[in-house]
This record gives sequence, structure tokens and C-alpha cells, in this order.
Amino acid sequence: MNKWIRYFSWQEYALWLGSASVILIFFFLFDGENLLTLAASLIGVTSLIFNAKGHPAGQVLMIVFSLLYGVISYGFRYWGEMITYLGMTLPMAAAALISWLRHPYQGRKSQVAVNRIGGGEWIFSLLLTAAVTGIFYFILRFFDTPNLFFSTLSIATSFLAAYLTFRRSPYFALSYAANDGVLIILWLMAARAYAAYYSVVICFAAFLLNDLYGFFSWRLMEGQQA
Repeated sequence: MNKWIRYFSWQEYALWLGSASVILIFFFLFDGENLLTLAASLIGVTSLIFNAKGHPAGQVLMIVFSLLYGVISYGFRYWGEMITYLGMTLPMAAAALISWLRHPYQGRKSQVAVNRIGGGEWIFSLLLTAAVTGIFYFILRFFDTPNLFFSTLSIATSFLAAYLTFRRSPYFALSYAANDGVLIILWLMAARAYAAYYSVVICFAAFLLNDLYGFFSWRLMEGQQA
């Protein structure tokens, strides 16, 4: 037990507690009923603090979050979000979990070995992201997805983030931070029709802060491992 308590720094505990507290406060202010939204938000923010440490448990929690978020997105007909998280983020999180477990840092299962990807792979990842985004654009347009531009942009940032997570690059956290910004806009639009979705906006605002910390943490890990 003491080992787990010491695993996180006091700053990380403060970040998690602060994020969870804000999520709870705004849930009861704007929603108070959709417990699925609350559960998804708390599981999501917990996954990010584990991801920031490079712990595979973060990917397990991301799989659970993807399931719950897919259901929430279905409720507002955000087909892009539903398809992205159930059809892409979830299986990519599973693939990332296997990758992280297969590449522990010096045999320590509690921390993944940070990977550096070269210029050629960056070009490949961007071209692949563009191709996937183009395909999904026509799928989303076919289903008459609300806020099509931002839904499509969300797919681009989500796919790139998922790919970089699988490849164990520190820049996965920055990609997820960009995705958080897009999702804040998307759910602000949804909240104009149903105020309870403001709690989802706050959820992704908390995610944004945690993902930025995750990038800082991974760069620090990268330097220590090198």
C-alpha cells in the first residue's frame, strides 16, 4: 500500500483531486442525473494521471472510458465521437496496452520505455491521419453528424494521439490536448441545446490540463531514461 501511495507525487495528487473536485462540482451544478457522464469523467481523468506516469493501468482505464463516452456521444447523435472512441480509440488503447506491457523500462511494469520516432515516421503518421480523417468525413456526412467540421477535426486529433500512444511517443499527450480543445468546442455547442452537457465541457477542460501535464511528465521521463 505504501508503495502505491508514494508512486504519485504530491503535485500529481493535487492535480487529480483538483480535477475530480471540479468535475463533481460542475456535475451537480449542471446535471446531477446522468451518472454515466460522471463515471466516465472520473475514470477518464484517473486514466490520464496514470498515463502521465507511463503506467499501463492508464490504458486499461482508457478502454473503459471509451466505452462510456461512446454511449454518451450516442445520446447527442455525435456519431463521429461514438465511432471514433468505440471503433478507433478503444482498439488503439488495447493495442497501446499490449505495446506498453511489452516495452517496460528496465523491466519495471510500472513505467513504459519512452520511444523516439524519426522524421520518416512522422510523415507516415500525418499521411495516415489525413487518409483516415478523409474516410471518416464522408461517413459522418452520410449520417448527418452535427457540427461536422469539428467532429471531423476531432477524428484527426484522436487518431494521431492514439497512434502516438501506441508508439510510446511523448507527443501523444500534446495530440490529446489538441483533441480536448476540439471537444470543448463540440460540447459547448451541444450544451446550448441541453445544459447538462456543460459538465462534459468541464470534463474535457480537466482533461486538457492533465494532458499538458502528461506531456511535461513524459519529456521528463524521456530525459531520465536517456
